[in-house]
Amino acid sequence: MSGLVLKLAPRERVLINGAVIENGDRRSRLSIITPNANILRLRDAIHPEDVKTPVKRVCYIAQLILSGDADKEEARMQLIRGIEQLSQVFTDDDSRRQMAVATEAVVGDQFYQALKALRALLPREERLLASAQAVTS
Repeated sequence: MSGLVLKLAPRERVLINGAVIENGDRRSRLSIITPNANILRLRDAIHPEDVKTPVKRVCYIAQLILSGDADKEEARMQLIRGIEQLSQVFTDDDSRRQMAVATEAVVGDQFYQALKALRALLPREERLLASAQAVTS
């Protein structure tokens, strides 16, 4: 995770290696120098009750690794399988690129980068689910 720069809004919280850190009253920038640090912006966190779609499930697995709540090796295999399953549905070029970035990040223990790439699929998933609902209504 070397070279990650976090730009934090006032009072924004971030989880770094299991510790919740809250920014002060002003915007700030943090440079994360330690490689393989586990970082999770709490504003980006998916709550367990919201994990109801395939992309959210895969994102949640990455999030559990970052929060220290999942065994990295076991979760890595779940992530790879989940990304493979998503590739059956998301066949457009941009989605494929995002999944390739996520896969490469998982293999390289860069779980924040994997989560970031997978989150890019959330709006697409929402559109697909909305259009599927419209067809069945």
